[in-house]
Amino acid sequence: MTTGRKTTTVFLTVLCGLLLTIAGLVQRWPAWTWPALAVLLVTVPALTFKAAALRRGAIPVSFEEQLTAAPVERNEHRVSQVALPSQWPDYDFVFSATVRWYLLSPSGSEPVLNPAGLAVDSVLERARALTEKREPGRASLVQHELSGALSRMRPDLTGHLQAMAEDVAVTLLTPDQERLNRLADVRKDKAVWEHQRKYEQSKRQYLGEDVLKDTGSAVVWWLAKNDEHVEKTVTDLGLLAQLTSAANDSDIPERLQEQLAQQLGRSTPVEFPTEFSAEFPAGFRADVPPPAEPEPQPADHLAGFFDSVGFAEGDDRRSFLAKQLADMIRVQDRHEAADDVLRRFDDQPQAPSQDDTQVPDGTTDEPDQRQPGS
Repeated sequence: MTTGRKTTTVFLTVLCGLLLTIAGLVQRWPAWTWPALAVLLVTVPALTFKAAALRRGAIPVSFEEQLTAAPVERNEHRVSQVALPSQWPDYDFVFSATVRWYLLSPSGSEPVLNPAGLAVDSVLERARALTEKREPGRASLVQHELSGALSRMRPDLTGHLQAMAEDVAVTLLTPDQERLNRLADVRKDKAVWEHQRKYEQSKRQYLGEDVLKDTGSAVVWWLAKNDEHVEKTVTDLGLLAQLTSAANDSDIPERLQEQLAQQLGRSTPVEFPTEFSAEFPAGFRADVPPPAEPEPQPADHLAGFFDSVGFAEGDDRRSFLAKQLADMIRVQDRHEAADDVLRRFDDQPQAPSQDDTQVPDGTTDEPDQRQPGS
């Protein structure tokens, strides 16, 4: 390879000499230039070849040194289930990771007998500085924070090595996680209850201090809710006065007592808007309805029938037909209705019996007992 390079150099020297000779003849250079040209043709290629040889000799030395450099030795150690404090007392994070380290050049005479212990201690100290500022309810977020914070090589406090951690995992103990879940549920329920309580307090304050403050305020509010029914509002003045007096535990104004007395005979309830009626139980009536009349009984309907066909009070036919009808009703298991008819139209009603309901012609044997000579 060296011989080939020399041949190339000689060839280029001869070529350059010929070119310069031709150029000198054509340009008619002076005679003193020819010796100088010969010296240049001999010295310049020699110097160039020597410089190239020096460069070629420097490159292999540098490359060889690079190939023979000692590689950095890195070691690793796995740590599992290490408790690290959180911001809350008695709630610890459970830390696991793979610790990696490599030794630095010794700066002193103290030997490193347990480099794994130094590396683990350095990583745990860095992790603890972060976890003790975090709440335990964010374990997954803390895990990602530690993965980033421990991913760089950092020297330990003694300066003997640099350490880092990977495959970081941060969890909580199962009982602690369950307690945190229950606490979160209680806080959420409490927040909902607080909002409901404030809403109810606001509604009661609105009704007590604004709507039902006095009769005038209640009338204005009622008129706003029934702006198309002015007559209805005027009619309900007494009822509104009664409601206002009950809300404020006071007497009804005298100017409205007469109107309220006139409305006591009505039984129509006042229909409140939705947001107002929610404060009162279902079926609330602002007025006092009159006593309900009793419903007519079967004997009442039968008496009306007798009057319509001309069987006046005291007519024996009323008693006779009533007894016949009572027996027919009893056959249909309507004993109370039958007893009511007998009590109404028979002076001496008999207690119901099975024999009475089995008479073929629908009558009892009581008329035979009243025949003469029996």
